[in-house]
Amino acid sequence: MDASFVALETRNSPMHIGSILIYNPATAPGGFVRFKDILAFFESRMQLSKTIRQRLVRVPFDLDYPYWIEDPDFDLEYHVRHIALPKPGDWRQLCIQAARIFARPLDLTRPPWEFTVIEGLDGVEGAAPGSYAMVTKVHHSAIDGMSGVDLLEAMHTLNPDDPAPDKPDPWQPGKLPNATELLGKSYFNALTNPFKQLEVAAKAAPGLAKAIKGLAAKDFSVSREMLAPRSRFNRPISSTRVIEGRSVPLADIKAIRALSPGCKVNDVFLAIVGGAMRKYLLSKDDLPEKTLTAMAPISVRSASEKGNMGNQVAAMVAPLGTHLNDPAERLTFVHEKTMNSKAMTEAVGARNMTEISKVSPALYMSLGAQLYTRLGLANRVGPPFTTVVTNVPGPPVPIYSSGARLESQMGLVCLTDGMGLGHVVQSYVDEATIAFTACRDLLPDPEFYAQCIEDSFHELRDTARDKAGEPDKQPAAKKPKAKSATIKKSSAKKTTSKPRTAKPTAPAMGATSKTARKPRKPSAPKKGSTKT
Repeated sequence: MDASFVALETRNSPMHIGSILIYNPATAPGGFVRFKDILAFFESRMQLSKTIRQRLVRVPFDLDYPYWIEDPDFDLEYHVRHIALPKPGDWRQLCIQAARIFARPLDLTRPPWEFTVIEGLDGVEGAAPGSYAMVTKVHHSAIDGMSGVDLLEAMHTLNPDDPAPDKPDPWQPGKLPNATELLGKSYFNALTNPFKQLEVAAKAAPGLAKAIKGLAAKDFSVSREMLAPRSRFNRPISSTRVIEGRSVPLADIKAIRALSPGCKVNDVFLAIVGGAMRKYLLSKDDLPEKTLTAMAPISVRSASEKGNMGNQVAAMVAPLGTHLNDPAERLTFVHEKTMNSKAMTEAVGARNMTEISKVSPALYMSLGAQLYTRLGLANRVGPPFTTVVTNVPGPPVPIYSSGARLESQMGLVCLTDGMGLGHVVQSYVDEATIAFTACRDLLPDPEFYAQCIEDSFHELRDTARDKAGEPDKQPAAKKPKAKSATIKKSSAKKTTSKPRTAKPTAPAMGATSKTARKPRKPSAPKKGSTKT
């Protein structure tokens, strides 16, 4: 699976994932953070991550999977960059710059990651003086969502003044293998691969038998709704990207679950995305009659694999209910279909699905990935799913880097031909951000789609409040406090399910809860577009 992301890498489809992080330096020594402080902080903690100093070595002719080695030429300053936004330095400019950075492929002859520190956020609404952002890029061959959280933990502390690890760094640079050594390894692996396939088949057999039995007993069903219709997002993509997102209170997400008994938090996020895609495509007169679907990754990483490199994920297909206008009906539909998909995945065994991918012949996989792109099959072959919606749980408490408090985070995802729109849901403290990465040619108006996400959330929230008999009272919008990085949220009027036909002006994001409570933890800025 890790190797598949290397095989899919093209100029238009760089296969890295990442995030936009915003920090408040008020908690750092002296109330500010210099770039050399960030370098020193990272250098003191590199031993906590297995990913950060390893690079790929590819086998000639892709006869075997690439190998990981300790990079003999590792240079921290190459991987951590430093730029500043021009004035006024607002949220829109930050997203534009992040989209440009994220669209550029990584150098796979070095450890496959880059962090770009961005200063000059003076115009970002509510950002404290001296705040800075960090755009992260890590190749998907090195991490999945959960191991990305481990990397986040390695580069952060629970307190602003926590000391560096007191153990000596045992890391030693490796040696680059020559072509003869790599071909020798590939020959040995080619001989042993059939035995590995037999072993995996033996492990998978009980799961397949269970799946057949469950299908016969109607524990789950395989329906046409699992097959995605073609949409504007399932075409070949360009090299340009757009990025945006909206933050919502986790308390509201949990309250929305009452609309469908047994509903999970992830079902709510899928229903929000389904409502947003429905609104967007209706405005373009381009909504398929059949429901769109999402691929939802499932982590199969065990406790003993915490911190390990690479991908330990399976996936399920979740219909999004885009054919339904009523938000409550859409949530019930999503919940029922995800329950069916989970039953099917559990029957086969999510771990078995991951293990099977480990014995795919590297050469055939690489050729298949390249032919898919070069022959333009995304225009000819029906999409397996419409979009990706990955839910990554973040820290439930504030964390710090170089002494600066992390105020907000927004996830970024890689795209490939046939999938020009992807979503990342990421929680932090008491909020969650629904962010998206898209090809600019397929989604040229990201601020409108972000507004569709916000409207879809409001519909579900207001429907849940109406069902609970709560009054829909919204406090007036407030200006940010003078010396706080808190992003105050504007009041949001109750929306209807009628789709927008004109491009709206992007308002402040999110909505405040109706109940009084202590000041919220700072959240991501809420407006702007990201055309590159």
